[in-house]
Amino acid sequence: MQKPDKPKILIVNDDPASLFALGSLLARWSEDNGCEVHTARSGEEALRQVLQHEFAVILLDVNMPGMDGFETAEAIHSRARSAAVPIIFITAYLADEMHRLKGYEKGAVDYLFTPVIPQMLQAKVGVFVAMAKKTMELQSQTAELRKRTHELSAVNKRLELEKREREAAVMQNKAKDEFLAMLGHELRNPLSAISSAATLIGLEGVSIEAAQRARQIIGRQCQHLSHIVDDLLDLGRVMSGKILLERKRFELAAMLHTCMETLAATGRTRSYEVKIHSDPVWIDADPTRVEQIITNLLDNALKYTAPGGRIDVVVGAEQQQAMLEVRDTGVGIGPDLLPHVFDVFVQGESSLDRAQGGMGIGLALVSQLVTLHDGSIEAHSEGAGCGSRFTLRLPRVEAPSDALAPAGARKAAQAECSALIVEDNADGREMMAMLLDSFGTRVLQAADGAEGLELALAHRPDIALVDIGLPGMDGYEVARRMRANPATCHIRLVALTGYGLHEDQQRALQAGFDLHLVKPVPPERLREAIASCMNTVVNG
Repeated sequence: MQKPDKPKILIVNDDPASLFALGSLLARWSEDNGCEVHTARSGEEALRQVLQHEFAVILLDVNMPGMDGFETAEAIHSRARSAAVPIIFITAYLADEMHRLKGYEKGAVDYLFTPVIPQMLQAKVGVFVAMAKKTMELQSQTAELRKRTHELSAVNKRLELEKREREAAVMQNKAKDEFLAMLGHELRNPLSAISSAATLIGLEGVSIEAAQRARQIIGRQCQHLSHIVDDLLDLGRVMSGKILLERKRFELAAMLHTCMETLAATGRTRSYEVKIHSDPVWIDADPTRVEQIITNLLDNALKYTAPGGRIDVVVGAEQQQAMLEVRDTGVGIGPDLLPHVFDVFVQGESSLDRAQGGMGIGLALVSQLVTLHDGSIEAHSEGAGCGSRFTLRLPRVEAPSDALAPAGARKAAQAECSALIVEDNADGREMMAMLLDSFGTRVLQAADGAEGLELALAHRPDIALVDIGLPGMDGYEVARRMRANPATCHIRLVALTGYGLHEDQQRALQAGFDLHLVKPVPPERLREAIASCMNTVVNG
């Protein structure tokens, strides 16, 4: 505890001898009793001292020139800070009762007459010094208690914060555990279906229809696995700021119809009544990311709507914004969950079969991608069993004057396209060759970088799709050598890799690639990439 200051005594007297005498009487006593003696030779000087210090008691001469003792006392007690300071008047004249009454009215607590008896002076002053000491001790204790209270309050706040952080950590760990368990479940389901379908195809006596059905299942479940991985990776990239948008103008309703066609091809919409109401509206955005947004919104509606339910999708213009709304008649969203539907790993309870999949990251990814596009996404539901509505808004732009021209140019160019595939994985190379062949593209195949360079030099293909992770000479070196050779520098180069970070894309572009695609590449994305490259060749 902090040691209290010493009590202070003020002696006010205009006569130097009297001032010295009174000071001498209290000098030794004040030292023994732990207090200080201050002096003033006028009322004005006394007031200045009172402004600077707090006094335990003031010994005030009555008869002073200028401002006398009564006036000085009145001025001292007129200030709130010094109103309670006890004043003992000292006078050489015998005061009558009226004189004493005037002194008491001005705030005096006592009178002393000169010559002053030392013991009397010390006794009277000692009472007020003792009271001042007690007051100062109480003030010090109060300050210490206030300090301790503040410290305890700060400790309590820290404990509360630590408690909330521990609770958040527990909830986070629980969410992670639930997510890992859910991820295991989501991965095992398609893997089990793929394994069973692959086994069935290899059995003797399997009918052509059964084998075809098994192949469809393998394709569908591979797409589902790819979707899970893409969502996980993309969410991580978005949240760490590592996604770079590749914006271009396109029509939102056309993108919606593309997404619906993809879902219909997988059989996801077969058991639902799906209605689309669309008006033309153009946006300037990343087509791949907008496709993810729409697909995840549709997937969410399908996941939480029982077979036989209805899903309505509306696309149109809303002032300066393009609007897409997805409404369903599904399980709805409770009021406790509604504010958190776009949080990571949040998933509503559902009595529906979980076979449709989902890990609670789709809507979180939607929210992050929409924010990157300077748009907004809102969720609405009247509650459990009342269905839900998700409204997406993105900045709207004017339609380009030649909106239909690129499609025809792409088709014409693609029909005359020749492509070189440089891929060391035989199965992957063969499947991509078959896919390109189905597009009407003439295909060349190479198993490594050296063979790829030889074929490129001999046949001069329009496009080369080069795997980055090649043995010996990697894909970056293949691209650099093709760009350095005048005979092959015109070939459009597409990088194929399992790494999709912004740094990977930048490294591919620096090596000379025109485009960077992340495996597995969806057929439509591959078709668009070839069309885009060929359109550049034609227009260039």
